[in-house]
Amino acid sequence: MTEPLAQTGGGTTTAPGSPVLDVDPGIKTASAVLAPWEERFTSYDVAAFEVPGGREEQWRFTPLRRLHGLHDGSATVDGEVDVSVVSGFGDAASSDLGGVRHETVGRDDPRLGDGGVPADRVAAQAWSAFTRAHVVTVNEARSDDEPLTITVNGPGQGSAAYAHLQLRLSHHAEAVVILDHRGSGTIAANTEFVVSDGAKLEIVEVHDWADDAVYVGAQHLSVGRDATIRHTSVTLGGDLVRLSPVINYRAPGGDVTLDGLYFADGGQHFEQRLLVDHSVPNCRSRVMYKGALQGVEGGTAAHTVWIGDVLIRKAAEGTDTYELNRNLLLTDNARADSVPNLEIETGEIVGAGHASATGRFDDEQLFYLMSRGVPEDQARRLVVRGFFGEVIQKVRVPALRDRLEAAIEAELEAVGA
Repeated sequence: MTEPLAQTGGGTTTAPGSPVLDVDPGIKTASAVLAPWEERFTSYDVAAFEVPGGREEQWRFTPLRRLHGLHDGSATVDGEVDVSVVSGFGDAASSDLGGVRHETVGRDDPRLGDGGVPADRVAAQAWSAFTRAHVVTVNEARSDDEPLTITVNGPGQGSAAYAHLQLRLSHHAEAVVILDHRGSGTIAANTEFVVSDGAKLEIVEVHDWADDAVYVGAQHLSVGRDATIRHTSVTLGGDLVRLSPVINYRAPGGDVTLDGLYFADGGQHFEQRLLVDHSVPNCRSRVMYKGALQGVEGGTAAHTVWIGDVLIRKAAEGTDTYELNRNLLLTDNARADSVPNLEIETGEIVGAGHASATGRFDDEQLFYLMSRGVPEDQARRLVVRGFFGEVIQKVRVPALRDRLEAAIEAELEAVGA
């Protein structure tokens, strides 16, 4: 660690051995009135964070006992994640990456940290403890017909691992990327998306873990001048999956779309905690997450959490932002927590808004379908397909879209049963 970059709230943020491109814009060295987001402490050092007890805002929805010690340092790390990169997806995949470079690097690589700084203890623990990182660099504009697939496999049942992955797009590079998480184990990870000026990234991040898996991941999205990110997050598998994407705009003109889909069964806990930090002028963001839940009578409830924080700072004139979260409760014994937050510090904006809704099936839709001869169980499945269709249709890789639709159909078969 080197000398501090910034300080707030009695804590210190330090650089990872070599200078990074930018300090996380969530850090302020001084402010007359601090908003909750400006008080958000960030550091690479795990010792700078207190051990969460469950009452903190960051952790109040998370069942800490199910983290297997990731939050307090007691986890026994005895495994590694396996990361592979191919060109294409599924049967069309090829090991010929063309102009894409996949490197395994040490902790001292100066590029690590370009995306952002950990903002909670687990992310800092993952940063402090990983032994090697994977850096994938795209230096050119790739065809939409040739997606890049990055597969992350867990360390195995009963094992734990820390991981670090960085995806970089050079100036004016373009790529469609599938980030596919699968397998078993307990994992804490930092994932960086560094999108340089004028670059365009379309990424689908899939979490289809085995039933035992616990994954706590921080996503740091760095958006350059006039850069574009289309990020779709799909969470279907795992015992507990907690994702914390943070959008860091580095210069004007950034355009970010965050779409999400999650389907929780009985006993699963899926948590999404977003922060879109509009810190520079003339940037745009759109957020739309949709979730479905189905519990099991007498069992552990299905539980989803969506926290959507959007901050428009005083300097961020010309901001255009909107966020939406909708949740569909398919059965009893299911709980969805949805908390959209919007803080505006300047009136010179294009627009800003947010919305959240959680409820059961629309009885009118069911009645309409059943009145036309559609059986009730089939009608319910049609309603859910339509609910998720808006997100799935944005996935432009046909083979991946087919896989997601099949996974949703399998979930709906369980509802019918």
